[in-house]
Amino acid sequence: MSGDHFHVHGPHDHAVEHASHGGDGFASRIAAMTAVLATLGALFSYAGGATQNDALMHKNEAAIRKTEASNQWGYYQAKSSKQNIAELAFALTSGEAQTRYQSEIERYKREKEDIKSKAEKLEASATEAEEASEHSMHEHHRWAQAMTAMQVAISLAAITLLTRKKWMEWASLGVAGAGCAIAAVALLHL
Repeated sequence: MSGDHFHVHGPHDHAVEHASHGGDGFASRIAAMTAVLATLGALFSYAGGATQNDALMHKNEAAIRKTEASNQWGYYQAKSSKQNIAELAFALTSGEAQTRYQSEIERYKREKEDIKSKAEKLEASATEAEEASEHSMHEHHRWAQAMTAMQVAISLAAITLLTRKKWMEWASLGVAGAGCAIAAVALLHL
């Protein structure tokens, strides 16, 4: 039969041909909008993951600095104990031994000052890293909120396509706009 150039078309063939020629502009517009929203959502998701990783790295840095500071304070305590023993020995001796213990006491005092300074710097560094972690987590939450808004906007776009309601399209765009506004806040580190 096909040799006679005689074809029977079903109703679905007509619908497919009509759609392929851009017959349904509404569906095409919603599909394009959904693709743009999905792309923005993917970007927001990436930024959210990056800020979460930053927060974890800062938190790790804070833990390392706290451990180093703790080690320094332990070292400081050991020097204090040695100084106390030297002070006791100074009090119990006289002459040349007392002079030797006096120099040890002075040495321990100088060493403790250096150790204390290092420990305090490490504690300050740990505090800075902790604050950086909190800031990164705050940004991460903003990116996560922006991504959630995009997911809701995409869902509304799907409902728009099914219901063909114009107000649903505007609702989808409104939620997407809110997501973009939240992303802008995250991008500005606010």
